[in-house]
Order: sequence, then C-alpha cells, then structure tokens
Amino acid sequence: MAAMQAESRIGALWQQRMDALREYDVVRDGNVFGAGLAGSCVLSSEYDKARALLDRLVARYDGVAFDTLFPGREIQNDGGSCIVLESRHPLPATAVDPGRLSREMLCDLTLVHRVGEVSERRLKARGYRTIVDLTEHPKFRYAARQVLERLARADPADMMDLVGSRHAKSHPFALGTAGSFEPEDYVFLDIETLGLFSRPIILFGVGTIEHGRLIVRQYLLRDICEEAAALSATAEQCSGRRPALVTFNGKAFDLPYVQDRLAYYGLGAISRIPHFDVLHFSRRRWKGQFASCRLSTLESTVLGVARADDVPGQMVPEFYETYLKTQNCGPLVPIVDHNRQDVVSLAYLFFYLLGETCGCR
Repeated sequence: MAAMQAESRIGALWQQRMDALREYDVVRDGNVFGAGLAGSCVLSSEYDKARALLDRLVARYDGVAFDTLFPGREIQNDGGSCIVLESRHPLPATAVDPGRLSREMLCDLTLVHRVGEVSERRLKARGYRTIVDLTEHPKFRYAARQVLERLARADPADMMDLVGSRHAKSHPFALGTAGSFEPEDYVFLDIETLGLFSRPIILFGVGTIEHGRLIVRQYLLRDICEEAAALSATAEQCSGRRPALVTFNGKAFDLPYVQDRLAYYGLGAISRIPHFDVLHFSRRRWKGQFASCRLSTLESTVLGVARADDVPGQMVPEFYETYLKTQNCGPLVPIVDHNRQDVVSLAYLFFYLLGETCGCR
C-alpha cells in the first residue's frame, strides 16, 4: 500500500531529474588513456551510432501505440501495475553427468581441512590418491570423513559452501555444483537501470526453463511509477520454488541493486539462494584469450551471436528519457531487445560452461 501511495510522487520526481542522469564520458576511438580515466565511457563511434539510431526510431515509430509495439499483458500486485512481455527460445543441448563432479572432488585432497597444495602433492606421492584414502590417515582421517559425509548428502548449497571454503569463487567445482539442480530450478536475471545505484530500474529480464524451452519474461515500466510493481514481480520469480539464481556480474551489480530498490519501497528482499555469477567463471575460463570478458564479447566470440542496432548500456537512460518526454515508444525497442538478448546469452553461456565442467565426456 505504501508503495502504491508513493507512485505518483516518485514518478514525477524522477522525470524532473532525468536531464542530470548522464554518467559517462564520450571518448575518441582509440583513446585508451581517456577511456581508462573515465568511470564509464562510450567511444565516439558508438555514441554517434546510438544517437543516429535514436533519431531513426523516433521517426519510424511516430504515432505507433505502445500496445501495438509491445503486445504484453498487464499484471497487478502489491506494488501496483506494469506490463510483462514474454518470449520463448530453444535451449542448447547440455548432457550433465551427475557423478563427474563427485568423482573429481573425491580426488581433490585440498577440500579436507588443513590440506594445502603442497600437502596434497606429498600425500598423493605416499599413496593417498583420494579423500577416501585419507580416512585411513592418522592426522586427516576425521576431517576426511566429514568431507565425505557432506559429499554424500549431495546438497547443492552445502557443496557450494564446502568448495567456497577451500577454493576461489570462480573454481570449476563451484560451477559444477549447479549440475545438482534440475534445469527448471534456474532463474536467469538481468536488469536495465537509469544509472548507478539508487536510481530506478526500468526493465527486469527474468528467464526460466519450462517444458524444455527458455521463457524470458520482461517486466517493463511504462512510467517510473511502475517500478514497485515490476520489483515485486521479479522478486516473486527469484524466490520460492526457484532455488538457483544465475547472473552475469549479478553479485556485484544486479542482485544488490534489486535488493536496494526493494528496500526503498519497503517490499522486503529476495531470499538468500545459491547464486552462480557467470562473469567469475568466464574470467577464469577465458583469462588472457579475449580483450575483455564482457557478455557482448563472449556472446560474439564463444556463442557466435551478432547484435544489430544495439544501444550501449550507459545510454539507456537517454533513450528512456526520450520515450518519457515524447511518449514515442520507439526508443524502448533497442532497450527491450538488448535486455532480452542479455538473458538469452546469459543462459546459453551458463550451459556452455556447465557442459565443460560436468558434462558427459
């Protein structure tokens, strides 16, 4: 109720502040020094291309009704109302071997408390090849038995905690625990915002797997005042029956951003669930192979995806501002397309890495 009462006030306030939302610098192509100093930058060629795209969109969709361009359905919840757009996408074939991770973890003696890499080499040289073997060791037998008990329970969250206590967050074992979940357990999340933290989220992309297909639901704000409704819908998708969250840089950005906005409206929080941040695993997997590990780079080099008429994320606020000021919904088209492709590419990249980590050999 509080969120709904604040809708008109919040919407009016943010529309007044839209002119001051720019948080990036435009730098000359090839100006590595300038790009390095800017907290967020757009190359001049990208900027000019995006501005030309904005002009074309405004001209092309002049007079086109919102419902015609975005034939979604309106939803109502405790936060108010917003629209949801749905799309369906095929899934890549990924055959997971449930026993592969367990077999490989049993050979990692460093999962046992007080066994480091040097100790592991010494122990294996003496014939202790697996954690099972260590149950006969006079010093490590009790700790080894505790690890075996945890592995036998095969609880994904507990296995993630075990791996996280002994290895980096990006370790393949951490990703491999995702193989313990059913495909229907995953929820893929990506958001589009009006800038850095504490500014509204204008589009929430949520992907789930249903009947063997990836279903992307996008909660789009027709006006800033609909943020609370979209937040409530997204939080419901990420909670309850969905025990595993998958994002790209979501641990540092998407999830805390959503939690911050939920708190702003007094809508509670997304419950703590296993979280697989594909950026961490990607950096470990392709370190040094590509110029960057941005999602756009990986989707083109690894997945073979080429985007057309894409808008830089830093310029999303300007496109949305144009929509609000003119009520021309054309500028929303590349934002919606960008977000949808982000969710699809996130899911595909996740399954690609999962197949490498615990797929059938």
